[in-house]
Amino acid sequence: MSDHPSSLIAFQRHFPDDDACARYLAELRWPEGFVCPACGQRSAWQLRTKPWTYECRGCRRQTSLKAGSMMHGSKLSLTTWFWAAYLMATHSNGISALQLQRQLGLGSYKTAWLLCAKLRAAMVDPQRNPLTGLVEVDETTIHYRHRQAAAAGGFGRSPKGKLLIAGACEIKGKGPGRLRLAHVTDASAASLQGFIAAALAPDSTAMTDGWQGYASLSNIIAHQPEVVGTRKAHEVLPWIHRVFSNFKTWALGVYHGLRDRHLQAYLDEFVFRFNRRRSRPAAFRSLLLFAMRRKPITYNMLIQPELTG
Repeated sequence: MSDHPSSLIAFQRHFPDDDACARYLAELRWPEGFVCPACGQRSAWQLRTKPWTYECRGCRRQTSLKAGSMMHGSKLSLTTWFWAAYLMATHSNGISALQLQRQLGLGSYKTAWLLCAKLRAAMVDPQRNPLTGLVEVDETTIHYRHRQAAAAGGFGRSPKGKLLIAGACEIKGKGPGRLRLAHVTDASAASLQGFIAAALAPDSTAMTDGWQGYASLSNIIAHQPEVVGTRKAHEVLPWIHRVFSNFKTWALGVYHGLRDRHLQAYLDEFVFRFNRRRSRPAAFRSLLLFAMRRKPITYNMLIQPELTG
């Protein structure tokens, strides 16, 4: 069976029921066969009285297929999780919680929102490699989303009434490579250099504009500043500005604007999809794999104000 169904019909054939989904998840979680998390024993039997639960032959510990993963404790069927992951990973523009609720026939918007939020939280590969080579780096802002009206934003790099985003885009040949986006508190040297240190490999080269926040960047990484002057910013750093433009269009079109609390999660979603733009069917498998590796999170954890910086 192909790991990467390329159409909705192929997806339905591959995963017609929860049992098919469970077999696929078991292969993702234990590619070389079951391993007991307690004693490391590789021999177990599957219990008939508990769905998708294994009992170790050595220590007798019982381990659910979903235990310790993003799906832990979920009452949703595996087919619902799979459909949601497939739609979020392969749809070119993503899918909102309201759309997902309608498409999957979920009972409430809260259920759909929680499902989307959990999958979105799993979109960052904890083992991902930093960006390498020549990397364009810049910042941009978007206005807050409000229930009534948009806030009046400040000018330039002022964060007043706006959300500040730092971005880094690899340059591979004549086009873009991988991407990183992060919500930063301000455009100071401390904030921008912290982002760059986390996103770029030590031997890469950061190409920036002449903003003073990048002035001492050469202390931590190779730096190639370009003073914008009378030129337009997108002429100096074309690819990261194209990314910013696409992100703003996407955020407005799919989500009708973003709010401060969950901004980083939506940035991660955009990055996940951008970095897999040439292999969207394979992105489905990656998302499920990350979800199996990610520790479970609850609704209360998700709605807590995020720490930014």
